[in-house]
Amino acid sequence: MPWNADVLAAEVARWFWPFVRVAAMVMVAPVFGAAGVPVRVRLVTALALTAAVAPVLPAPPAVAPASVAGLLVGVQQLLIGLATGFALRLVFAAIATAGQVLANTMGLGFASSVDPQNGVQVPVLSQFLVVLATLVFVSVNGHLILIDIVAGSFRTLPVAAEGLGRADLWAVAAWGGELFAGAVLIALPVLTALLLLNLAFGVITRAAPQLNIFAVGFPLSMLLGFVVIWVSLPGLLPQLERLLAAGLGLARTLLGGG
Repeated sequence: MPWNADVLAAEVARWFWPFVRVAAMVMVAPVFGAAGVPVRVRLVTALALTAAVAPVLPAPPAVAPASVAGLLVGVQQLLIGLATGFALRLVFAAIATAGQVLANTMGLGFASSVDPQNGVQVPVLSQFLVVLATLVFVSVNGHLILIDIVAGSFRTLPVAAEGLGRADLWAVAAWGGELFAGAVLIALPVLTALLLLNLAFGVITRAAPQLNIFAVGFPLSMLLGFVVIWVSLPGLLPQLERLLAAGLGLARTLLGGG
């Protein structure tokens, strides 16, 4: 096959546009885009996924990446990849928020460590819930489902200047509100138990003002919180699975997979 400028531009477009979409997803999605994963590993992962997907894709438009039309196509591929990964990243952000609420209510807000997903200081309970959600995500093959969604998106949303619209972006924003409602449901058993404990302490303080309620209430709050978390763990796992399944469903819907 003779090589000329048109053939070279078509070959570059065939590999470059899928790489932009896949790389954007890898940089943002949980597990792939965790703060502990080196950038080189993410880059190699994106290149490997692109090499596996690009040869079987329909021929993309032969648009020069440096042109105005190429800039529009690149921005659209970037948005598609970011929206796909961000739909799952919001799930882990909501779970970390639930852990922060629990830690502050139990008096464990000072016990912080580095979140492996985001690379920031979070309470230990948040890290526990995030690690648990990551294990659930990997155990249900969520990372493979996410790769399958992105690979299938090239048929439902081919490489072009058109892709995600305003309604899709609003769906991602509305999804954030639903996720934080799920985070409240995760923290609700412990919050309810601690609320009842604080009400009981209030009654005791009125009945016996000489009692040092801080010396008694602080360890009891932590002990009751840990007990309720341990008792509610069997119901926590289905809740995490439901949130992760909903996040994957949103990603599939955004990319036109139904």
